[in-house]
Amino acid sequence: MNRLFVAYKKVEMSSNAFLSSLKKRYKVKKAGYSGTLDPFAQGVLIIAFGQFTKLFRFLKKSPKIYRATFWFGVHSLSFDNKNIQSVVKLPIFDLDELEKIKEELLGEITFTPPQFSAKRIQGKRAYEFAKKGEIISLKKCKMQIFYCKILHYMHPFLNLELCVSEGAYIRSYCEIFAQKLGVDATLSALERVQEGNFSYEDEKDLNVLEYLDLKENFLKDVSKLENGDKIELEELEFQEEGSYYIQNKNFFCIIDIKDNKVKYILNKVKKC
Repeated sequence: MNRLFVAYKKVEMSSNAFLSSLKKRYKVKKAGYSGTLDPFAQGVLIIAFGQFTKLFRFLKKSPKIYRATFWFGVHSLSFDNKNIQSVVKLPIFDLDELEKIKEELLGEITFTPPQFSAKRIQGKRAYEFAKKGEIISLKKCKMQIFYCKILHYMHPFLNLELCVSEGAYIRSYCEIFAQKLGVDATLSALERVQEGNFSYEDEKDLNVLEYLDLKENFLKDVSKLENGDKIELEELEFQEEGSYYIQNKNFFCIIDIKDNKVKYILNKVKKC
């Protein structure tokens, strides 16, 4: 079964466990997802079955939209609602001050990923070290904040909607926001609402071609698409190195051009 759709992960479930539940429900063996959500978070996961699991790197998945709740006065080692070390009662902040910080944090931000993250270090995930109490050095990263809206403030909780680039860490954004206030804060809730044009619509099948971040190429003899035959470079309209999709009325394929050779990434897939 080749299928692409958006599912909605609930809280207190890992992304891997959620994927396993989908595989069981739909009775499929080969499945994958894009963009891990932490167990404490909920929201959209892009799911692919069958050959479509090869397509994640070609999908338009940015920008991403999140809704987050900051909990002021809380020190957590993981900057979420786990591993809480202390809770301090703080005076109410002026909303204008919160708005000012929100505006200051628009654009590109340099940050250090949380110790409790899926970043790979020495072949392991960073959270594997963090769970053992080992502090490791993580390289600084950059994320883009396209917009931020304050949705509601009821002290000590601040609800925000954030539109960010791929690779952004909302927990790190929360840390930076709190540092500007001179306090501790953590996330008490996080929801991913959208990834690029992907949003939750009751797990309906999606037309892959509408979501590919690829240029269309054209084949002189489109019958080769029907038969799945080998494609030579000189048969293509565009011959520069890169990945492309080719389609006709019934089928599509995805190819990669490198070193003057054409390689199928996805071959003879029936169109939706």
